[in-house]
Amino acid sequence: MQRCIATISISGTLEHKLEEIAAAGFDSIELFEPDLAGFRGSASELRQRVADNGLTIALLQPFRNYEGESSDQLTRARQQFELMQQLDCKKLLLCSNASASCSSDSQQQIDDLHALAELAATCQVEIGYEALAWGRHINRWQQAWQRVKQVNHASLGIVLDSFHILSRGDSLEALDQVPPDKITFVQFADAPQLNLDVLTWSRHYRCFPGQGDFDLQHFARQLHQQGYQGPWSLEIFNEQMVTSPLHSSAADGYRSLRWLEQGLTE
Repeated sequence: MQRCIATISISGTLEHKLEEIAAAGFDSIELFEPDLAGFRGSASELRQRVADNGLTIALLQPFRNYEGESSDQLTRARQQFELMQQLDCKKLLLCSNASASCSSDSQQQIDDLHALAELAATCQVEIGYEALAWGRHINRWQQAWQRVKQVNHASLGIVLDSFHILSRGDSLEALDQVPPDKITFVQFADAPQLNLDVLTWSRHYRCFPGQGDFDLQHFARQLHQQGYQGPWSLEIFNEQMVTSPLHSSAADGYRSLRWLEQGLTE
């Protein structure tokens, strides 16, 4: 099992994060663009720094507000793919569009996603489409899957994020409809049950598996039983956790993934 963590999940400079993530035992990272922007060096130098720590870049994110827009977005996408090639990264996370300007025309969304998948194929990268819980028109994972199925392209799959799914009260009960090879990536985050809007809840109160109220072991067992064999990644947004003098470290995250793995046989 490939164990992964998003660089946003712990504090410090990107250089420090890479060292801590490697020391904890992870295999790979999700690279967040703010961390990339703060790195003092080129993309190729970052690729080498990641490799020197014994890690790989499993995913670059986020790519936002793409499908359903009136203007051509492929130039922006092409620049992202060129960056990925410099980073030796093969997967890009595409968030469902949350902007007010996003068209509700489903055929336009499908056409846009197909054009992106075609471009991704020429660059030999994959797109993982994630339903943000606050997405304008696509905000549940089964909606994202319908779009992916309608596009029907080898370079486009879905990303399953436990927070976006469980915070909406959804489950993976219908996961048997999805071929395992169409699940591009999986992200885990726990959270306490709070009476907040979902965006605030997501951005400030996520925590490592086992520290909140979601039944993540059941979520993980469903993924495993369906045959998902890709990376298991932690994506934690919680500035209080990572800036506290007693902040949760990459080692805490690694232990939480091991806890999920142990639950697969229970």
